Amino acid sequence: MKFIVSVKQVPARDSSLRVSSDGKWLDESDITYEMNEPDAYALEEALQLKEKLGGEVVVLCAGPARAAQTIREALAKGADRAIHVQIEETGTLDALATARLLAKAVQAEAADLILTGLQSDDLGYGQTGVILAELLGYAHATIVMEVEPQGNTVRVKRELEDGWFQNVLLPLPAVVTVQSGIKKLRYATLMGIKKAKTKEVKTVAAAQLGGDKTPGSVMANIYMPQRSKQTQMLSGDAKQVAQQLVEKLKFEARVL
Repeated sequence: MKFIVSVKQVPARDSSLRVSSDGKWLDESDITYEMNEPDAYALEEALQLKEKLGGEVVVLCAGPARAAQTIREALAKGADRAIHVQIEETGTLDALATARLLAKAVQAEAADLILTGLQSDDLGYGQTGVILAELLGYAHATIVMEVEPQGNTVRVKRELEDGWFQNVLLPLPAVVTVQSGIKKLRYATLMGIKKAKTKEVKTVAAAQLGGDKTPGSVMANIYMPQRSKQTQMLSGDAKQVAQQLVEKLKFEARVL
């Protein structure tokens, strides 16, 4: 089987974030980057399926030149080769524009199964995988906890609300968006890091793919959340203060 895993490079969680001068995106001068965590779980699922069923794992990444670091990390963990759709205007592409680029990049691959993370840690749209499936005409499922290919179909277990799950049988080819935490992530071995240097990375400029890259939505501006605090004095005896505190926590703060 051929598995394609879409990964994204996002700002590291411990990065110090500042808004750029134009207010359209982040100031990237001192940000460190890492692989999007949900995508790391999608990669792990694909690697385990390959170990069980055989085949090939192809990493797909749309991002600037610095995304090569994330691609090499995926190759070091065990992916066979990669496709890098090189774009620079990362802050201006929404889920629709990104999915269009990814669809163009994988049309000739004839993948059996495409896996993506449920959502990205930076923008959190949760739509790229679904739109990619629609553009390719593939069946798709979201919030997937288990993936079990069965001949020309794949059975997936989806996580629903309130502890419920749903089992769905999809025809192949298909796209699934993987929930974080479904498997224990592996680390890249020293041998894997060495092998990654010799694995194929096909770099394609976004302009070469053609197609409509116009975003369906435009981010007007971003801003840091404003911190504010308000003090309220509660009066009465201990029982009255406790009752007032519970009411405020329940109906105003909504934490109970």
